[in-house]
Amino acid sequence: QVRLVESGGGLVQPGGSLRLSCAASGFTFSSYAMSWYRQGLGKERELVAGISGDGGSTTYADSIKGRFTISRDIAKNTLYLQMNRLKPEDTAVYYCNFRRYGVNYWGQGTQVTVSS
Repeated sequence: QVRLVESGGGLVQPGGSLRLSCAASGFTFSSYAMSWYRQGLGKERELVAGISGDGGSTTYADSIKGRFTISRDIAKNTLYLQMNRLKPEDTAVYYCNFRRYGVNYWGQGTQVTVSS
């Protein structure tokens, strides 16, 4: 059974940092590209960052480029998102995701709130 469990969210002041984690199980983690998405209140879910199965290739949304870093630890079956220089507009629920045989799999999400 596929399972994605995000953690690491919380309340942080503008300019602060957080590291999100996504523990994956039930599939061959290294075989699939993984992504982080986010959804702010009243907004559509948007792609934040993606990483290839072997971790060698990454992509980022323009809004977070240079501030966030996506990575994965294949030995731990864990996906990460290091978020630095956080801004109030980064406030959202963050989800990890992968797609297999045309089906999207999502975790339950972790709330990130950037506020003073």
